[in-house]
Amino acid sequence: MAVADAHDPLLGETTCGSLLQKLQEIWDEVGESDEERDKMLLQIEQECLDSLSDAKLELSTFVSALGDLSFVGIPEKASGTIKEQLAAIAPVLEQLLKQKEERVKEFSDVQSQIQKICEEITGTLSEQAGDPAVDESDLSLKKLDQYQSKFQELQKEKSDRLHKVLEFVSTVHDLCAVLRMDFLSTITEVHPSLNDSTGVRSKSISNDTLSRLAKTVLALKEDKKQRLHKLQELATQLIDLWNLMDTPEEDRRLFDHVTCNISASVDEVTAPGALAFDLIEQAEVEVERLDQLKSSRMKEIAFKKQAELEEIFACAHIEIDSEAAREKIMTQINAGNIEPAELLANMDGQIAKAKEEGLSRKEILDRVEKWMSACEEESWLEDYNRDENRYNASRGAHLNLKRAEKARILVNKIPAMVDTLVSKTRAWEKDRGIPFTYDGVPLLAMLDEYAMLRQEREEEKRRLRDQKKFHEQQNIEQESVFGSRPCLARPASSTKKVVGPRANGGANGAPNRQLSLNAHQNGSRFTTKEGKRDSIGARPAAPVNYVAMSKEDAASHVSGTDPVLASP
Repeated sequence: MAVADAHDPLLGETTCGSLLQKLQEIWDEVGESDEERDKMLLQIEQECLDSLSDAKLELSTFVSALGDLSFVGIPEKASGTIKEQLAAIAPVLEQLLKQKEERVKEFSDVQSQIQKICEEITGTLSEQAGDPAVDESDLSLKKLDQYQSKFQELQKEKSDRLHKVLEFVSTVHDLCAVLRMDFLSTITEVHPSLNDSTGVRSKSISNDTLSRLAKTVLALKEDKKQRLHKLQELATQLIDLWNLMDTPEEDRRLFDHVTCNISASVDEVTAPGALAFDLIEQAEVEVERLDQLKSSRMKEIAFKKQAELEEIFACAHIEIDSEAAREKIMTQINAGNIEPAELLANMDGQIAKAKEEGLSRKEILDRVEKWMSACEEESWLEDYNRDENRYNASRGAHLNLKRAEKARILVNKIPAMVDTLVSKTRAWEKDRGIPFTYDGVPLLAMLDEYAMLRQEREEEKRRLRDQKKFHEQQNIEQESVFGSRPCLARPASSTKKVVGPRANGGANGAPNRQLSLNAHQNGSRFTTKEGKRDSIGARPAAPVNYVAMSKEDAASHVSGTDPVLASP
């Protein structure tokens, strides 16, 4: 019967009629009134209409939620029986329900990813957190696209944060290497996930982690800066102490790892362990050891600095009382009235001041050297002119002839040299308010004396020329009386003189520097700054032969008390 009914096209109507007939029989047996029967039929009809209405409402809700009104299969017109209408709506509802479930899953997935990234950023990640609630009233593709766009933005932000975290971690690693600190413990204190050995796959990218990483990097950089400054101070102290005590090079090389960064910037120091605590402590111990050694060698070091000071004064031709200075140093060290560091600092100050003084005198001293050199050439030229064999074809005669030509040119410049030197010296004294001394002798006094002796020498030369003319005139008169000219004997002092290396010159006739003025040559004296009169011979002031007389001139000099400069 069931099989036959399945192939009968009137199955639904026949079944409905039979059911209605059977229902009528039951009502007759029960004794239901017609009103009750109509009421029940109306109720059944209303339930069917409600079912159809619910189906249509559900269809409308699905379409509205999914945001698509053009689904294939939705009946355009509501026609036919209720059963036919329900039959037409059912497959559409089934399709929309399936699509809704898929859309809800898509929303749930993307919202879950968004929620996870947001938790990673805020640092509130929790494994017990459930899936986010999906708003099923709006499952449109537009809304889904909005969530996906937001998800992509968060993914990019996550990537940027992760890149920044890795940069911070790398910087912390490099700084810990330079400072020789435990990198793993340092990075674990920031966040355990940053330590690869913990087995955590994802690293924390939260705001708090980034902030703590930034603070850690700043703290490590500041620590690096302070350590480098400390190490450079120690390196400077080491070099000063080494130079002070002439430490051998092999001992200095033991601390090359300290001194190699003495002028490096913070960013230039990248070698592992370059700023380790034990390295700084090692340098501190060495500086302390050298300080103690310096104290024990204070006398030697102080005298070394005193010798350096004396050398500077000697080069600047400044006279000092070396003995008194050394006695004062010995007294201070033995009495313990001054700290070694303070004593050396005072001596360093004196050395710096002496260098400054020497620099201010350099221009004048250079001119003094040129003047003295010219005076030496002048003396050599006079000796050369007195040599009767100077034009003989002897060995080296052409060299002396060339030197004589140059010497004449130089000698002619001496007056201008002296005038310029006097002008410069007076300007220096006016600026400084003290006399300019050369090895303890006032330079202006030396120049005045030189000008005076030069004038006296010129007058003596004129007198000798006049005397020679007088003798020649007498010889001419005697010749006219006796008819022959007497043969005059050569003065003993005019014997032939070989021009060659001088007492103050080299093998080629070039003069060596003799910066002293011999008192036995000129008999002059100066008054020193102490008010005592000392012989210039005891204080070098001018070249030995800056003026010279011939031996014949010296022999014929009338007054033995006049200043006479002997030839070398």
